[in-house]
Order: sequence, then structure tokens, then C-alpha cells
Amino acid sequence: MALSVAAGVAAAETVTIGHFGNPTPMQVARADAAFADATGWDIEWREFGSGTDVIAALASGDVQISELGSAPLAIAASQGVDVQLFMMAQVIGEAESLIVRDGTGIENLADLQGQRVAVPVGSTAHFSLMGALNEAGIDESDVNIINMPPDQIAAAWEQDAVDAAFIWQPVQSQIRESGELLVGADQTAEWGNPTFDGWVVDSGFAADNAESMAAFAATMNEANSAYYSDPSSFTPESQSVQTISSLTGAAPEQIPGILEGFVFLPLEEQATDTWLGSAAGTLQGTSEFLSAAGRIDGARADYSPFVNLSIVNDVLE
Repeated sequence: MALSVAAGVAAAETVTIGHFGNPTPMQVARADAAFADATGWDIEWREFGSGTDVIAALASGDVQISELGSAPLAIAASQGVDVQLFMMAQVIGEAESLIVRDGTGIENLADLQGQRVAVPVGSTAHFSLMGALNEAGIDESDVNIINMPPDQIAAAWEQDAVDAAFIWQPVQSQIRESGELLVGADQTAEWGNPTFDGWVVDSGFAADNAESMAAFAATMNEANSAYYSDPSSFTPESQSVQTISSLTGAAPEQIPGILEGFVFLPLEEQATDTWLGSAAGTLQGTSEFLSAAGRIDGARADYSPFVNLSIVNDVLE
């Protein structure tokens, strides 16, 4: 039985929505108040540094909707937190990568043994790091893994306090100025550890706000469509990129390259068995991996209660 989270609000006045501050197209819609206009909600946007913090906020009822990575979502579902994945935010490629510091002598995964590797523990980046170490036959205990949120990773890198970091944007671009990409989440996905960022919602809130949830999903789809239908228009000088920069702190000249590291899926594609239709199986596979690695106590037999297909289907009808 799933744990009860926040009670749904039939006529929501203020809704708190979590996000990771990624430099993505949704930031443009956020700046334009498109989500508030479409849903009728008074939205408070709250930025989080890790999926662990998102899970706690969802479980306490402080947040009703949030961006959340596939690995922390699997952890939350395994723990019985009453949330549902209702759409993809983005499929993660090189936007999350393992960066090694110049001068450390780290040239391959085997060289990570004994080195200081920073990562937000419990995140998709951590899951990808675990997959990379597993592929290389390295025990996680043989690496000095340091749990840090993105802003602390950037500071530690400047102070030479870490040798490598598996992290997302925009911090990744900052540390690559004095480092090299060793492996990306696109590669670890090919090794059997795929990751994505999704949008999740408290299930009771979703049931009580079906129409507004569909409007939220449709607005997100429109924001992503503006990019994937014409990515060349997102130049450093464009208003869209300038807006993304102002909200996230990412440098305008870096944002086009950052966006290329993500895959944004149309809702029509998300609704297929390749994505939302198979998401329960993906969460189960992720949970089984995390369980085998000792990160969670065990995996559930069925993760379908933690996937909500009705919201996207309502938009597509």
C-alpha cells in the first residue's frame, strides 16, 4: 500500500512545483507565466539540488508536482511514496556526464579507484556512476564517493577538493573548463542503465485536478516543441536563450550545446510503449539494480501504480 502524501485540492489556489533549474525550454514558459495561465494556479516554483530533497518535499506535502530523475523516482516508489510519473521532462544523454579534472591522470574508469568523485547521491547521475563502475568491474567502495549538491561540486572543484564529478548542467559546463568528459549518461544507458528526468505528481492531487494537470502537460509539451521543432533558433542571442540564462545562471553561449545533450520527446511519442508505456518496467529494473547495489532494501513486484498515463492521454484526445 502506498503511503499517503498531500491531500488533493479540488480548486487549487497555490501549487508548489519543484524543478532542478536545468537550462531547458520549460524555463521560457515559466518566465512567461504560461503554466499559471493555462492551469489557473498561483504557482510557487522551488528549485532543488537533488532528487533526495524532492522526495522528502513530496512525501511531506510541501510540493505537489516536481521534476524528478528516474533513479530517485525508483527509490521513492520502492519506499511507497504516493507519487506518479505522468510525463517525461527529458531523456538524459551527455547532459549528465563524468568529468575528470585536468592533471589527475585519470584516463579511464579503472583510474577512478582511490580518487575523490563527487556526485549527488541518490540522483540519476549517481545511478549512472554506479552503472559505469559496474561496467568496469570496480566496487563502489574502492572509489571515494563524496555526496555533494551541484553548487557544492562547483565550489569543491575550484578548491581542488575533488578529482572527478558526475554531474548535470550548468555545473558540468563550468567544471569542463578545467576537465575532460570521461563518460556520459548516453554511454551508461547503452551499458544497461538508462536515465531520464520525469514530471511526477502526488496521486491524490492529480485525481482532484485532472483538467489543470492536462493543461500543465500541454503547456510543457508546447515549450519543448518550440525547441525540438527548430533547435537552430535557440542561439545565444535569441530571446529564448537569454531567458533561460537569466533563470538558470547558465551562460548564453553554452546553452545551445547544453540543450543538445538532452532529448525532448513529443507527447505522442511519450505515450508509446517505448516510454511511458514501459516506464513501470524501467522503474522496476532500476530498483532491482539499486537493491543489488545495497542502495534500497528491495524492489517491488509491480511499479505500474506509480505511472499515470491518463494525463498525457487526456491531452492527446
